Amino acid sequence: MLTNPLVNKSSLIYSSVEVLTGSITMAKKKIKIDLEDSDGAKYNFSVEGNVTREKVLKIFELMDLINIEEQQNEPILDSVGSKIWNIVDKHFPIGKFTSSEVLEKYEDDYGEPIKLSIISTYLSRFNSKGKVDRTRQGREWTYQIVKITQRQPTSLTK
Repeated sequence: MLTNPLVNKSSLIYSSVEVLTGSITMAKKKIKIDLEDSDGAKYNFSVEGNVTREKVLKIFELMDLINIEEQQNEPILDSVGSKIWNIVDKHFPIGKFTSSEVLEKYEDDYGEPIKLSIISTYLSRFNSKGKVDRTRQGREWTYQIVKITQRQPTSLTK
């Protein structure tokens, strides 16, 4: 709201009504980014109105100028499934593994018991979601994280 003492009350009321009616008739886009750097300084960026890709990229350029880097936060481990995925991602990023190996790492990392059937169920779900590949090897399944590879651009030769 305007706080300029030179503005009379009638124009202040009119401008605030105009803003109100404008927001009723058309929806405005608004992007707000709140950041905190490693020193504890807080930054607030806001773009409102006609938000374009270029305007958002300018904010990121400004973040680079003031040297704000993304913090690598620890994953949120609020469920058994997220804990199991964290184990798989952390200990078995390449190569094959079994549900028994995941069970052992789970109990070592989290210090809590878990049934092998629970591990197997979650690994099966990760397989259905396309996060891991599963192949039968003897009496048990082996798993491997699915890596998404970038397609190399094909060169067009004449």
